[in-house]
Amino acid sequence: MRVMSEAISEAIYPYLQCPFLLFGHSLGARIAFEVARNLRRTRGIQPCRLIVAGSRAPHIPEPRPLHQLPEEEFINELRRFSGTPEAILQSKELLQFFLPILRADFQLDETYVYVDDAPLDCPISVFGGTDDTEASREELDAWAAYTTGECSVEMIKGDHFFLKTQRDELLRSISQIMDQLLNIS
Repeated sequence: MRVMSEAISEAIYPYLQCPFLLFGHSLGARIAFEVARNLRRTRGIQPCRLIVAGSRAPHIPEPRPLHQLPEEEFINELRRFSGTPEAILQSKELLQFFLPILRADFQLDETYVYVDDAPLDCPISVFGGTDDTEASREELDAWAAYTTGECSVEMIKGDHFFLKTQRDELLRSISQIMDQLLNIS
């Protein structure tokens, strides 16, 4: 995670000459969080807001690691998540291509260990799915410990991939956040 957050921070830094926010879903939420911390540590800047979705707070480990499951069990878990298109899960050729990538994503998430540091100074907006079994309301509320500012939690109807099934609702909420930031700046 450290190597990834450093690389992302370096790559995006030239584009951060104006106010910015970071967004991440699931594993992406932890990545966005670590990028925000890396930018603060190395460049002295932070996002205007961190937006995370479908992710337990950083200190809460994955209760059921999947990345080392045998192939058939891993595929069944991917199917349960409903995040991988069925066409990929049905094709041996596509599976052989995507399985190492998917396992690496799960491994990165499941082996992530939070390292204590000062909370971010930017507000955090947290989104969760009402039926998400991967991130409970309590685990979403725990993000409040990672900011000295406001932390809001909004629940949206759906499972872990509510950002796909309720995309318009999520985008409306994010647009409102951006409008507020533009009116403050």
